[in-house]
Amino acid sequence: MAVIVQYRYSEAIHPLHAVLLSGSFALYLGALLSDIAYAKTFHIQWSNFASWLIVGGLIFSSIALVFAIADLCRAHRRVSGVAAYVVLLVASWAVGLFNALMHARDAWAMMPGGLILSIAGTILIALATWLGFRTPHFVGSAQ
Repeated sequence: MAVIVQYRYSEAIHPLHAVLLSGSFALYLGALLSDIAYAKTFHIQWSNFASWLIVGGLIFSSIALVFAIADLCRAHRRVSGVAAYVVLLVASWAVGLFNALMHARDAWAMMPGGLILSIAGTILIALATWLGFRTPHFVGSAQ
């Protein structure tokens, strides 16, 4: 008796989704580096620069989140790990939102909370990016 193995190929993420996801990681990382520069130099412009980078990261991750929810809802795109990816993307977006609110304060008042939220947001978006690009190529079962 022959064993029939069915494999289902899982497509990679959409190219626009990939650009938005990696762009949001770069913007959150830039905000973290700007916060570190502000903590070392106390030049107000680093704080302003971090604020704009966080807003850009929020916009990019919001659109990437729409793509991720669409992938979660479509049966042929649903693979293992996509739910964890969506949860991490939502968590990084929420931390980014609170970080943007923290950076809306006076530059002296945003430290050290803004730096801590930038670190947390960068770690979360890095994990979400890793999970987003770590798509298993074959999903199947033996019958």
